[in-house]
Amino acid sequence: MIALLGLFFAAFLAATLIPAQSEAVLVGLLLSGGHSALLLVMTATLGNVLGSVVNWVLGRFLTAYADRRWFPVSEQQLSRAAGWYRRWGYWSLLGSWLPIVGDPLTLAAGVMKEPLWRFLLIVTLSKGGRYVVLAMATQGFL
Repeated sequence: MIALLGLFFAAFLAATLIPAQSEAVLVGLLLSGGHSALLLVMTATLGNVLGSVVNWVLGRFLTAYADRRWFPVSEQQLSRAAGWYRRWGYWSLLGSWLPIVGDPLTLAAGVMKEPLWRFLLIVTLSKGGRYVVLAMATQGFL
């Protein structure tokens, strides 16, 4: 149970604007063989999606404070992510799993007032898909 909580929080933090790594934790737990791959993938996906919801909420409700020092995204990052979002729309959320640009994209989705239901659907597919591929590769299926 502690391992699953650790994975959940690693995935949660990795999805927020705080630099963190969840893939290494998932691979380590998969290799240990102590839990089912499905349970690990579901746990990592849940944590990662909920972390992205934090970004969406920041974008939706707190961008009035974007000029403050404590705001977790620079104006340049926010501007770049908003540009992607304006160009590709909600389909840009398929890149929410990507390093560096994925987290600001989820924040931009909130800024652009993306409906939460569509945000959750696309981000869950994107982030869950990444973990499924990682689990399959770790277990020798790819």
